[in-house]
Amino acid sequence: MNDPVGTSIKLEEYFDVFSNDIAGFFAVFEPFALEIGVFLVVLEVALGVMLILGVKSKYTVWALGLMILFFTFLTFYSAYFNKVTDCGCFGDAIKLTPWESFYKDIILLVLIIILFIFQADLPKSSAKWANVTVVVVVVSSLILSILAIRNLPFIDFRAYKVGVNIPKAMEPSAPLLYSYVMKKDGQTVVMDQYPSDDSYEFVEMNLKNPESLPKISDFAVWNENGDYSSEMFTGNKVVVLVSSMSKMDDSNLEEIDELVQSLYGSPLEVVFVAAATEEEINSLINERGWGITGLQADATVVKTIIRSNPGIMVLKDGEVLGKYHHNNTPSAEEVIDLYVK
Repeated sequence: MNDPVGTSIKLEEYFDVFSNDIAGFFAVFEPFALEIGVFLVVLEVALGVMLILGVKSKYTVWALGLMILFFTFLTFYSAYFNKVTDCGCFGDAIKLTPWESFYKDIILLVLIIILFIFQADLPKSSAKWANVTVVVVVVSSLILSILAIRNLPFIDFRAYKVGVNIPKAMEPSAPLLYSYVMKKDGQTVVMDQYPSDDSYEFVEMNLKNPESLPKISDFAVWNENGDYSSEMFTGNKVVVLVSSMSKMDDSNLEEIDELVQSLYGSPLEVVFVAAATEEEINSLINERGWGITGLQADATVVKTIIRSNPGIMVLKDGEVLGKYHHNNTPSAEEVIDLYVK
């Protein structure tokens, strides 16, 4: 419910993989990834509440069983074939590797099998208040999901959340430490330092403190003149972001036009960053009369930065001061106020 747009992005990845690897018809579901994501999120919450309150226990257990079988297949496929490297089960709040996601689903599957075994002991009926509670939960979950779609996620767990200094997040939080697996005379040894003895045969190198890796490793923006990434981290920047030109919502472009025009001559530089070709970027800038710098970026990076297409990010020397959904496009005064707080 917190980030249904993120769920839809992950579903699009799965549909794309399955359409290429299993059957082409999976591509049909890609345009409906957001709706399917909302349905699955609301269904998961509803089934959890129904199980706890004993509402329609027989059907609830069957629905949970089918759902966990489906997700177990997804996570196994991702892990075994290394296709989708992050299942997105807990969004950006808890990162799981594909195999960790699969083992988690196996544990849930075992628990649901236990429910099947003791199905006769589950409640055969439920109180009226329990049924009403389920309806309230479903309606509330749906409303919260819609609000999260029409705005930004209520809680931002991503690496580009407000308060993050992007250039600092691109650096390791501590010196990276490695262990070296070496072989000599048929014996395998692990060393903290690479040996100077040439008789050792190198096998592999393993990172000992992966938690110290940079939180951001893929940020990059550029144009025909070259890389512009470091320039993004100097001075005051208001960044208009677009993750897909073809899917961009143009309902609030007039508000963005007003923001851009209101910031002309101010100490704030407005920059347009899009996952698009230079021709598409320049065309939109000229069409809207923005007269600002246009930059290219990877679509995944833009989607990670903001769950809005288009969206707005405010930076001060690389620190994220604010982010806005296009439905909540700020005025120039609101943006300037971020710098004086």
